[in-house]
Amino acid sequence: MIALLIASASALLLALIGTPLFIRLLVSKSYGQFIRDDGPTAHHTKRGTPTMGGAVIVGSVVTAYFATHLIMGAAGVSDGPTASGLLLLMVTVGMGVVGFFDDYIKISKQRSLGLSAPAKIIGQTMVGILFAILALNFPDENGRTPASTAISFVRDTAFDLAFAGSLVGAILFILWSNLIITAATNGVNLADGLDGLATGASVFVFGAYMLMGIWQFNQRCASPDVPANICYEVRDPLDLALIAGAMCGALVGFLWWNTSPAKIFMGDTGSLAIGGAIAGFAILSRTQLLLVIMAGLFVMITLSVIIQVGFFKLSGGKRVFKMAPLQHHFELKGWQEVTVVVRFWVLAGLFVAVALGIFYAEWVVLL
Repeated sequence: MIALLIASASALLLALIGTPLFIRLLVSKSYGQFIRDDGPTAHHTKRGTPTMGGAVIVGSVVTAYFATHLIMGAAGVSDGPTASGLLLLMVTVGMGVVGFFDDYIKISKQRSLGLSAPAKIIGQTMVGILFAILALNFPDENGRTPASTAISFVRDTAFDLAFAGSLVGAILFILWSNLIITAATNGVNLADGLDGLATGASVFVFGAYMLMGIWQFNQRCASPDVPANICYEVRDPLDLALIAGAMCGALVGFLWWNTSPAKIFMGDTGSLAIGGAIAGFAILSRTQLLLVIMAGLFVMITLSVIIQVGFFKLSGGKRVFKMAPLQHHFELKGWQEVTVVVRFWVLAGLFVAVALGIFYAEWVVLL
């Protein structure tokens, strides 16, 4: 647990100190956010605010992770990074790189569109495929790989994608993983429209994964004192908890500067990286379907866009919301930006609380 505290605290300090330094660098290069003209008019004052702040979040987490393992290794209480931890960082950094190119094109061309849709999809797909393939490898001494082909809710279910053979199962798992990753990255990306909204909501999600990782470690199947019917088949739960703690720390440190009025935006660099990390946690912690509840706020915001676009096309131009994503609908109804953000944070916390309740209740029932 000391390692978890070191990772969380160091990521917090790195983000808290590193963000203003990064802001100065971006300002010196005139790298500011381009604001759409069709959005809420109050957002026009944000034009020119430094973006790509997600690079600080990702950098803080990666640095804190390896520094913690270096410190704990020197103390003789750590065997070093795990396969699950490295894979989670890979999908996080990989998605962050895709987002970075998207952000850079936006600010260099001074337009609201960055990478073309095909280029963005190709980038995300490449990262997702590589992650999925590697996640089915690297078994530990008990034969557990970071991920499995079984569909999971709060643990692996009896429905295994490998029912038609190992090769078909692997292909189906790659498709399934990419669906989760795409949904999570787009969900966080759509939520990143108000100062601190996506940042604060993500803290709740990663906080939950930290608690779940600690619980899964204490109830792991490798422990002889844990009954087989309630143990968890997660490969490296404590290392996943460590990264979740680092993500919480980095996001809180960044939120100090990202809260209204934001001095910096995370950009697609941050939203895609955070979305990739959330999806990675769901896959590696064997809680894939629970993600729908855990990330309920992001799901709700994504559904608002789907409903808006679908109804607009089917009704010949009519709208359900004043504007989508959902947070802008409430802005146009007269809510202050801070009010929308705080109330959406409350919703995010409630969704996470329900998910944690389900996670624990399942264990109690089996016990």
